[in-house]
Amino acid sequence: MALNGGPTYELTPAISFVVNCTDQAEVDYYWDRLGDGGKDVQCGWLVDRFGVSWQVVPDRLGELMSDPDHARADRTMQAMLKMVKLDIAALEAAADGR
Repeated sequence: MALNGGPTYELTPAISFVVNCTDQAEVDYYWDRLGDGGKDVQCGWLVDRFGVSWQVVPDRLGELMSDPDHARADRTMQAMLKMVKLDIAALEAAADGR
């Protein structure tokens, strides 16, 4: 449930909704629709046309970030920090050191 707080209560990125995606097609689908009329931020974040913050995150990111090989996880993190919309293939390549 949400309510319109008017000018007294403005939306901030302190509150965001997360969309967990199973594959790149889902990431692209939600990114395009939620971002329509809004603005891209970074690291899988965007703000929709109403000012609501969203994180569009592939499940694969969590898998790569929790890899027991800390070097793989770190390479994944470094690649993610340079992205706007998350790209699963690029994250996997970074994790593999490619």
